[in-house]
Amino acid sequence: MKTPGTRKPEEELPNTKPSRRNLIALSASVAAAGLTTLAACNTKPAETAPSMLGTAPSKYGNRSPHEAAARSLPPESKTPSTGASRTPLQDTYGIITPSSLHFERHHSGVPDIDPAKHELLIHGLVEQPLVYSLDDLKRFPAQSRVHFVECSGNGRSEYSGNLAPDPQASHGLASCSEWTGVPVKLLLAEAKLKPEAKWLIAEGGDACKLTRSIPLAKLLDDAMIVYGQNGEPIRPEQGYPMRLLLPGWEGNTNIKWLRRLNLADGPAMTTHETAFYTDLLPDGKARQFSFENEAKSVITRPAGGQKIAAGPGMHDITGLAWSGRGKITRVEISTDGGRIWKDAELQMAGFAKAFTRFRMPWIWDGSATSIQSRATDETGYLQPAAEEMLAVRGRNFGYHNNQIKTWFVRADGTVSHVEQGA
Repeated sequence: MKTPGTRKPEEELPNTKPSRRNLIALSASVAAAGLTTLAACNTKPAETAPSMLGTAPSKYGNRSPHEAAARSLPPESKTPSTGASRTPLQDTYGIITPSSLHFERHHSGVPDIDPAKHELLIHGLVEQPLVYSLDDLKRFPAQSRVHFVECSGNGRSEYSGNLAPDPQASHGLASCSEWTGVPVKLLLAEAKLKPEAKWLIAEGGDACKLTRSIPLAKLLDDAMIVYGQNGEPIRPEQGYPMRLLLPGWEGNTNIKWLRRLNLADGPAMTTHETAFYTDLLPDGKARQFSFENEAKSVITRPAGGQKIAAGPGMHDITGLAWSGRGKITRVEISTDGGRIWKDAELQMAGFAKAFTRFRMPWIWDGSATSIQSRATDETGYLQPAAEEMLAVRGRNFGYHNNQIKTWFVRADGTVSHVEQGA
C-alpha cells in the first residue's frame, strides 16, 4: 500500500546517467533555444511599439507624413502667376483653416517683400500724411478676430450649369482664420481725415499694384490692417507682411501686400472694379461695387467624391456656413431633395462674418437620395435655391454665387455632384 506523496525508487526520475545519446540531445535543445532567442533579438519591433525612439524636437512643426490634404492647383498655363489654389474644405475640422491650406488668388504672383523695408503710406484727403513701418503698426493696440475671406468668384462655374465635383472645387475659394492687426480707423484718426474724404483707394505691393476703391464707412467700421494669421505672421501668399482685411467683403477688396491708402472724394474706377468684379445682369446692365458676400453653406461630409463606406445606418452630416452680413443663426438640412428641411446643430456660431460648423445625425436607409443645406444669417437673409438665383441674375452673372449646393447619394454609397443617369 502506497502512502500519499511517496513513490517507489524506480518511479523517482527518468534515467539521468550521462550517455553519448543524452549529451547530443541536450546540445541540440540548447542550440535551438539559442537560435530562437537570437532571432527574437534581431527582429525589428513593430513601428507602433512604445519602445521605439521617436524623432528629436524640431524648430518648426510638420504634419504627419500620413496626411495628404492639399490645396488644388489650376491647370498649367502660360501665365502661372495669375490664378488660384483652393482649400480642401472636406478635409478640415472646426472652423479655422490651416494657414498652409488657405486658398490663394493672385493677379501677378506672390512678391518677396522684406518686412524691414516695407512701408505703408496714408495720404490724399488727410491733414497729416503718414508713413508706417511694420514695427510702427505693432505699437498700436492689437486686436485678434476670426473672419472668413472669400473670392467673389467662388462657385462661379455653377451659374452656367458646370457643377463642381467636390467641396474643394465648388466652394474652395473661401477660408477662415484668426487675424491679428490694427483697426484702420485708428490710423485714419492719426492722419486726421478732411471732410470731403468719402472713399479710400487701397493699393497692393504686387507687380500689378492691384488697386480697389473702398467706401470710407467700411473703413471706419470693422476694417483692419493685419499682420498675423492663426498665431503667426501672415503667409506670403496671404499678403505678408501686411494686408487689408474687410470682414465679409469680396476677397479682391482685401488688398494684400498693402503699401498705400489714398483718401479721395470718390472711387478711382480701377480695372478691377470696372472691367472685372462687376455683375452683368439679364437686362444688359452691370452691378458695380457689390461688396458683400451673402449667406452661403455647403455640406462637406458626405459630399461629392466621397463614399459612405459603412453602408446604411447612422451617419453624421457636417459642413460650413458663412455670411458677409453677420452671424449665421440657422442652418437647415434636407435629405430628400428639398421637400423636408430639418435644423442642424450650429457649432462655433458666435463669430460674425466667420465660418460656422454645422452637423446633423442622419439615418440613411440605403436608397438613392440627395442632400442639401441652406443658411440663414442674423439679418434674416435665407440662402436661395439655384433656380431662384437664375431667375434674378441669369446665366451671365459671374460673381457672388451663393445658391444651394446639392450632393446626390447613390445606393452603393458613392456621392456625386450629378444625379445618377443624368
